[in-house]
Amino acid sequence: MSDSNPLKPGVSRRTAVKALGATLGAAAFAKAIAPLTDWAKDQSVDDFLQKHYKELDLEAKQKVFRRLEADTKEQYGADVTIHDPQAIPGTKFGYALNLSICVGCRKCAEACHVENNHDRKSNNSYIRVLEMDKGSLDLANGRANYDGPVPKKNKFYMPVQCHQCDAPPCVDVCPVEATWKEPDGIVAIDYNWCIGCRYCEAACPYHARRFNWEKPQVPTEEITPVQGYLSNRIRPQGVMEKCTFCMHRTREGRMPACLEACPTGARVFGNLLDPDSEIRWVLENKRVFVLKEEVGTKPNFFYFFDE
Repeated sequence: MSDSNPLKPGVSRRTAVKALGATLGAAAFAKAIAPLTDWAKDQSVDDFLQKHYKELDLEAKQKVFRRLEADTKEQYGADVTIHDPQAIPGTKFGYALNLSICVGCRKCAEACHVENNHDRKSNNSYIRVLEMDKGSLDLANGRANYDGPVPKKNKFYMPVQCHQCDAPPCVDVCPVEATWKEPDGIVAIDYNWCIGCRYCEAACPYHARRFNWEKPQVPTEEITPVQGYLSNRIRPQGVMEKCTFCMHRTREGRMPACLEACPTGARVFGNLLDPDSEIRWVLENKRVFVLKEEVGTKPNFFYFFDE
């Protein structure tokens, strides 16, 4: 954020909304804030007035977690535990995907859908699997809604999700600092601070951010009960969301749900700072590339081929 940004840590959501209005025309502001108006109908005053996540001390965070657990019980009938796993010192997470053996089954997207408590009606997921013509890397020609048996002849499959960029444009454009990069490389969102302007969605070159147009509908028995405040808790209507490398799992030594679901072993995840990690071996020994390198986002999501 530049020094010209009118929003600094410590401002309330109400002040943030007013500041956003001051930077837009009346019509543009009305359109940008419309999702927040709908969102606020289902949210408590405490939710709306909550301070930024990064300003909360441990005691305040615990109160927020208990409040959100109670809200989930009231709205969805589910007993959940919300916690706040911290970044592991000396860790920078990276992900690599072997396009030689990805078969386009979309088991990764299904696992993401369930693990992250996505809205069942929209069948949302943080992962899009694109069916591509062999020899092409033009995402504009990739098909996310393909049917029939896979893999198809003369096709390959490219899953796309948040690339946890080192120079994330989504962070730069957020007018209220609701999204930022964590010490372990994960780009996070404070769902209670997001005002739903969708600037970040427009800025992401990978189309990796999702917007909650409606209140998520998840059957009680299908809710993943162990939840992270910055990751897979049920997000409110009218806010942005995205892949977090399953930080509620990976910060506790587990693998992302999408990796565990992959039947071909196409996914590799680990600590980029560990010279003995599998992902470092991949980066040093395989033919590796990143998507849209020319835009300068410096992603930490890589693709590679065996041959």
